[in-house]
Amino acid sequence: MRADIIAFASLFSTLASAGAVPNYPGYQTLWSDNFAGAAGQMPNSNLWNTITNLKTNNDLQEYTTSNANLQLSGGGTVQIIPRRNPQTGQWTSARIETKAVFAPAPNKVTIFEGSIRFGDHPTHLKQGIWPAFWMLGKAIHQGTPWPQCGELDIMETINGVPTAYGTVHCGSFPGGPCNEPIGRHGTIGITPSGWHTYRIKVDRSRAGGRWENEEIQWEVDGRLYYTLRGSEVGDQGVWGTLAHSPMFLILNVAVGGDWPGAPNAQTADSYGSMMEVEYVAVYSS
Repeated sequence: MRADIIAFASLFSTLASAGAVPNYPGYQTLWSDNFAGAAGQMPNSNLWNTITNLKTNNDLQEYTTSNANLQLSGGGTVQIIPRRNPQTGQWTSARIETKAVFAPAPNKVTIFEGSIRFGDHPTHLKQGIWPAFWMLGKAIHQGTPWPQCGELDIMETINGVPTAYGTVHCGSFPGGPCNEPIGRHGTIGITPSGWHTYRIKVDRSRAGGRWENEEIQWEVDGRLYYTLRGSEVGDQGVWGTLAHSPMFLILNVAVGGDWPGAPNAQTADSYGSMMEVEYVAVYSS
């Protein structure tokens, strides 16, 4: 169990086993998963969709439903493990998406949060490995294309470099209010090992009813490192796709693609390149 989770203590990074989903004074938990279950099982199918037959950004992996790529650890975590077939060279990995969708309420603060760590391969063995914890607008399932559907990236890292990216994609492509395809983003250095708590706060509580004053904030272990205001996006409809509309949560590890580049001969697969998640939770003030 964690101590003093109100302070989002750096103690998180020292824990080797899972704890309870935290409770925060002044917030109610809208949704959570602590990945309880026996080792080797799949995540709760009542909460998550396991995605296959999907590639974006010229990534290389095939997403599977195999527990070689996706499994509960038995210790209250879920592990997404990229693997390379030694005979064919084909990479496989996993992607899961929440069945539930979440729309930040007016005059409230909504928090999207997860506790995550990465496998212990050194950087030179993680070329092309791309773990992510992120959100897409439900509208993408109703025919609205990317990036018009809205995307909030709570955490991405690439190539084992100890830098976390928080990014927003929106509006038109190319260019537009979110400077596509790059998006608007902030970065923060992280320690390469141990647990970190990644979160987005959609703050509609202090805006005085004006969308221009609403904010989306990115934090790691309680450290604020990037803030985006509605006025910076400058378009009420586009801002609404990010801060008002229903979104679903995604966990995945991609391999290769336009951003990290392809894996090289040194890139190693298995647990040393995995993403392990202790919990995911959504809160509202």
